[in-house]
Amino acid sequence: MTPVHFTFSSAFMLGLAGLAFHRTHLLSALLCLEGMMLSLFIALTLWALQTGALGFSPSPLILLAFSACEASAGLALLVATARTHGTDHLQSLNLLQC
Repeated sequence: MTPVHFTFSSAFMLGLAGLAFHRTHLLSALLCLEGMMLSLFIALTLWALQTGALGFSPSPLILLAFSACEASAGLALLVATARTHGTDHLQSLNLLQC
């Protein structure tokens, strides 16, 4: 494994570990998801550049578009949660309530 692959793999795994273990605030979970998407974007871009395949060149931009949609939806949920519950603590959210 090259050092570049190790760096992006470890960045993705750190984001995944942060998402799995630090689930106190919704904002920290969203930041971990954004870190994972950023490492995937950079790794996919480098892979497309290294292979030189023209068919895979638009795939990093598509991933970036989905990442932007995911971020906007996450921030909308964060604002809605903060308005209704007064906090973004994930433990205070009860999914059985209306």
